[in-house]
Amino acid sequence: MTTMNAVLFYEPGVVKYKEIDVPELDTGEILVKVKAALTCGTDVKTYKRGHPVLIKTVPSGFGHEFAGIIEKVGAGITDFKIGQRVVAANSAPCDNCYYCKKQRYNLCENLNLLNGAYADYIKIPAQIVKHNLLSIPYHLTFEEAAFTEPLANVVHGAERSDIVPGSTVGIVGLGPIGLMFVRLAKLKGARVIACGRNPLKLKLAKEFGGADEVINLREVSDPREAIMSLTPEGKGLDVAIEAVGIPELWEAAIDLTRRGGTVHFFGGCKSGTKIQLDTRRIHYDEIKIVSIFHHTPYHVREALRLISEGLVDVKQLITHKMHISQIDEAIKLHQEGKAIKVALTP
Repeated sequence: MTTMNAVLFYEPGVVKYKEIDVPELDTGEILVKVKAALTCGTDVKTYKRGHPVLIKTVPSGFGHEFAGIIEKVGAGITDFKIGQRVVAANSAPCDNCYYCKKQRYNLCENLNLLNGAYADYIKIPAQIVKHNLLSIPYHLTFEEAAFTEPLANVVHGAERSDIVPGSTVGIVGLGPIGLMFVRLAKLKGARVIACGRNPLKLKLAKEFGGADEVINLREVSDPREAIMSLTPEGKGLDVAIEAVGIPELWEAAIDLTRRGGTVHFFGGCKSGTKIQLDTRRIHYDEIKIVSIFHHTPYHVREALRLISEGLVDVKQLITHKMHISQIDEAIKLHQEGKAIKVALTP
């Protein structure tokens, strides 16, 4: 085994399925045979416009949500063995930088993100092996386990969103991340208002997430009024979560929040974009603004636990299954609003 097939990113809109060399292992590294990889919103954005963090050189591996079987282990590996079913996060803290020493592991200054899941094999760097390579419980499928990384981001986001039992939480944007926010908010005892434009996603907000109310933003003349009318005394949301990444929606989220409420800007906007804030509103109405990035080893483990215990039935989010060579078609399904998650297999 010296070569393998992999999807490589060359430039926005250009990815190629090619035969390349199987990566060599250094000390502490592991080679995983990919059994399932998932598409995600970040991949769709990267395909469209590149990515300043994920894509540092080209051609680059592509895809970062996956699970598989250990094919080979490097020197010094004692906790894992060939044939073991595993799932890995796409990064790990370095342990040594300023932010790691403050235990803000998601802000690690050396957080090199792993790409290359759309391939026969993927090499897991030693630091990820150390912190974020986990054994998959045998009752889970590889497709289910591959949701660990995206769910870990949402676990982190929900933890920092001030959601308590009885809160009225509004979630704008119902991609996979938004839908998982709906589910976690319900697990925390919130009353959830889910807002989107896609009938498939609105349906899943109810069936997968358990949303109390869904609003099709295409069908209401005044989205703000439609949302505010569903909040206690029309005062606004206790927590507003923007899960799209559009500056105008960031601004709108603030307008939907009650005095003393929390706004969570979770969706990442295009680099260089800006928003305008009403400083009087932020200050005198005591609006708390949070914006959470990425995950930590704790959140990765918590995500796998939630999936393993059946508290988040991620299978419902898989709308299509394809071979990894069909990545262009999979991305197109996302762009057309026809897919939630596409499970890709080599």
